[in-house]
Amino acid sequence: MVDTEFWQWVSDNRHADTMRLRLSAKKAAWTDLAITQIECRKRADAKIPKELAFERFLFPTALSAEQCTSDTLAAFHAGLVSPGASVTDLTAGLGIDSFHLASTCREVTAVEIQPEVARALEHNASVLGLGNVTVVCADCCNYVAALHDKAFDVAFIDPARRGKDNCRLFSLHDCQPDVTWLLPKLARIARKLIVKMSPMLDISSVVSDLPGTTDVYAVGSHRECKELVAVVDLDNDAVTEALIHIWTPNAHLVFTRAEEAGARSEYGIPQQGWYLYEPWPVTQKAAPYKLLCSRFGVLKLSANTHLYTSPDKIDGFPGTCRRVINILPFSSSVLKTFARTYPHIDVAVRNFPMEADILRRKLKVKPADECGLRLMATTVAPDNERIMMVLEYMC
Repeated sequence: MVDTEFWQWVSDNRHADTMRLRLSAKKAAWTDLAITQIECRKRADAKIPKELAFERFLFPTALSAEQCTSDTLAAFHAGLVSPGASVTDLTAGLGIDSFHLASTCREVTAVEIQPEVARALEHNASVLGLGNVTVVCADCCNYVAALHDKAFDVAFIDPARRGKDNCRLFSLHDCQPDVTWLLPKLARIARKLIVKMSPMLDISSVVSDLPGTTDVYAVGSHRECKELVAVVDLDNDAVTEALIHIWTPNAHLVFTRAEEAGARSEYGIPQQGWYLYEPWPVTQKAAPYKLLCSRFGVLKLSANTHLYTSPDKIDGFPGTCRRVINILPFSSSVLKTFARTYPHIDVAVRNFPMEADILRRKLKVKPADECGLRLMATTVAPDNERIMMVLEYMC
């Protein structure tokens, strides 16, 4: 069904309006799938450019483009595996993780439960020239149960992050497959386990639920935490202390919970001309709130305000840095006149008894552009004073 005519039609119509194509295109057995290729390529162009450099890379379903791992994250996952290892990807999906793993590993067995997706996996591995990828169409739980020897160096798994009615899941026990239940069986077939998880999960619970966890990564960018990734030593379930990692493409910070527990916060109130640091979402997820003070020589605004300040600019802080250009009290007189000076400004709050949208309406201001001014309303030590800081974008 997917032949030269199919791919030529996709190429000829790659810039066409797919809604019009669905209404007007001459119907063939493959027309809907061909239009799906055009739609998915547009949707995933920035997400998986490495694979889409190959014209005959196939999307089996529209959902494949939405749910697939990005090249950036797949490269990160592959970097957790020693070159030359044998790996099984137990929830392969479109196969982006499998393909990145195959570029450095000796062999990859990709397990996929849906037949049409498994067929696309096999097709795409061939298109990419990856002869070391073997595709198995099976339920991964049944597949694991049927194996008894240490067949792989590493098992990789990405449990479903949503349950019935597309609701979010907040525990590994609720995800499918249930990795906590599968763990003893996985220990029979692999030496190491890598689990990709929802960022909604709690790190301490993950470590507790997965004995043998050596590392947990909060992975994302300066804008969002995209996932948690746990590395589990299946040969040793008595690991005493997991390393917690904050990882973005441009930063990597490592610490332990013991280090955080033993750290001491230093407090301070920002001054005009100082710098304010907002931890990235990945940093907030990992929560090294006291340790940031000692690691970077910054001052915390209060025990419950996870913002930091310093008189001089600190490089390498895992967060966004802005210069403080004005500090104002939170008072009715300031609220009434604020928009005269700052008509366009983004509004944010941290540890503050008012939501950002409500404060924005009270201030009567309009949003700034991405690199414009930002207002941060918060509470500072030692007297729980409420202040508003006008911040200038720095980095």
